[in-house]
Amino acid sequence: MNKWAFVSDFDGTISHKDFYWIVIEKYFPEGEQLFQQWRAGKIKDIDFLSTVFTSIHQDEKQIIEDIHHIPIDETVLPFIKHVQRSGGDFYVLSAGTDYYIRHILKKYDINGVDVFSNEGYYHDKNIHVRIDPNHIHYSERYGIDKSSVVRTLKQTYETVYFIGDSEPDVHAAKVADVTFAKGALQSLLCEHHIPFIPVDTFADVERHLREKGVLT
Repeated sequence: MNKWAFVSDFDGTISHKDFYWIVIEKYFPEGEQLFQQWRAGKIKDIDFLSTVFTSIHQDEKQIIEDIHHIPIDETVLPFIKHVQRSGGDFYVLSAGTDYYIRHILKKYDINGVDVFSNEGYYHDKNIHVRIDPNHIHYSERYGIDKSSVVRTLKQTYETVYFIGDSEPDVHAAKVADVTFAKGALQSLLCEHHIPFIPVDTFADVERHLREKGVLT
């Protein structure tokens, strides 16, 4: 059994801003109303994202340029390398799509990181999401079931660390061995009585794991 893995959400955790907000603000102002419907529970997460991502109507070159402008927590870059140097494996776990995540990993030359997310692809001037209801990690609401992914990883690793910032991450936090929480996830985990370590950046996570002797 491998020793440990670190699993991170992407939007709002590695990135400072959800990619769907970048799309809404730049190309799809109607998305603000859709966002309110989604937050009110009237639309499933995956349906909300699919609608937003098929409302871009730009060439792929422009979409990739927009992806490259996603602001990220720059402290994640040395953190990933430190995890890998210390014998851990780093994973990205997102209920968005792997399409923009892979472009970010490539931009910052991040290697050896596997991505668990909804499959996204460029077609006809938009990003489309391909959902497989028969997939082992399928979720009707999110497209991908984060708790299922973490459970599967726990079969391979002695310890699975997780970090997230919002509601879909509650499900992963329930099964992870140790959870770091940013933003809204902190109050959500308090409500569910799920233990967590509050952080603002990956530098905070690195400091904690150094103190615990996990990072060497």
